[in-house]
Amino acid sequence: MTDAGAMTYSDAMGELEAILAALESDGLDVDQLADRVGRAAELIELCRGKIERARTEVERVVVDLSDSTVAE
Repeated sequence: MTDAGAMTYSDAMGELEAILAALESDGLDVDQLADRVGRAAELIELCRGKIERARTEVERVVVDLSDSTVAE
């Protein structure tokens, strides 16, 4: 299991998909279930943060581009 802070969005989504597949199977015991759900929550927060940072950066770039075309 990789440290969530060092993961890419793609890696986090891949791990989330694996957790979902495990949750959908009947092979998890209660202890594993709790661990997997906790890990999924960490990964979801990581993904939300990455999406928010990307959205903010895109908005900043769009504003910068708009400002530079107005100045021309």
